[in-house]
Amino acid sequence: MPTWRPMRESDLPGVMRVADEIHRDLPEAEAVFRERLALFPAGCFVLSDVDNRDAVGGYVVSFPIRRGRPPALNALLDGGGIPVDADQYYLHDLAVLPRFRGRGAAAEGIGRVLEVAQRYASVCLISVYGTVAFWRRFGFVPEPVDAALQEKLRGYGPGATYMVRRNAGLGGLEGEQLLG
Repeated sequence: MPTWRPMRESDLPGVMRVADEIHRDLPEAEAVFRERLALFPAGCFVLSDVDNRDAVGGYVVSFPIRRGRPPALNALLDGGGIPVDADQYYLHDLAVLPRFRGRGAAAEGIGRVLEVAQRYASVCLISVYGTVAFWRRFGFVPEPVDAALQEKLRGYGPGATYMVRRNAGLGGLEGEQLLG
């Protein structure tokens, strides 16, 4: 049974193999994954096989952002880091190889992210490949976007949809309270 564990820098070649297979039409450079891992390791996990813990069968990358301002696809973060005033959590990418699907691995990976994100009032993501129904099962709903975010969504392909999940019982905490 595959299990999720914290991502390590040595996992990046395996992460790239998964990304290249799953996201052929939405490629991202290794530098993007390396940056996310370096800036917010608490939000990066890999799915590994218990028989070979170094083999990567999936990954999830997530980190805090300013509300409604996810990064463009295949772009390093503006300002070179996590904003001090980050007030929303962003699930940037979840990818699971086909042979590991159907056993609850994706749900477990999402659960890991939601645990990390519970200190934020909401979690957002950009649904790609027509996966809106999948994300709805986890409480994410499409949300209207402004012109700047609409422009970013174009880079994520046809049908890319900005979705948000509200975390129960939290108000708008300030980034310094959350990161510090």
